Amino acid sequence: MSEKLHKTAITPAGHTTPPAKFSHGVKKGNILQVAGQVGFGPAVPGQAPAPVGPTLREQSLQTLRNVQAVLEEGGASWEDVMMMRIYLTDTSHFAEFNAVYDAFFADLKEAPSARTTVYVGLPAGLLVEIDALAVLG
Repeated sequence: MSEKLHKTAITPAGHTTPPAKFSHGVKKGNILQVAGQVGFGPAVPGQAPAPVGPTLREQSLQTLRNVQAVLEEGGASWEDVMMMRIYLTDTSHFAEFNAVYDAFFADLKEAPSARTTVYVGLPAGLLVEIDALAVLG
């Protein structure tokens, strides 16, 4: 009989508190699911979370760094990511996001992850959200 695997919540130091009852990441066995991350900078006690800047580039880079922080806290890296979902608020941002994304992953040594991009409504001021699924080991 196999031992039951338990879920472990993953929260990097400096991440903001989620607005509802969910984890920034959850690890079970060799699977790590990163919840949708946005372009918030590090948490500041007493201040509401806010985007790092108004531009798609600023928010995209911070969002990717936030996903990376959850991956690393969970023992994973970009090399372990199998799937990413990108949520953009404006269809006209697709080409600009792809340029930022391609530059960010320019040094990736393995095959890039699969990716889906959809267009959504996000809270005021947010332009992009990203989640990721990683398989470790």
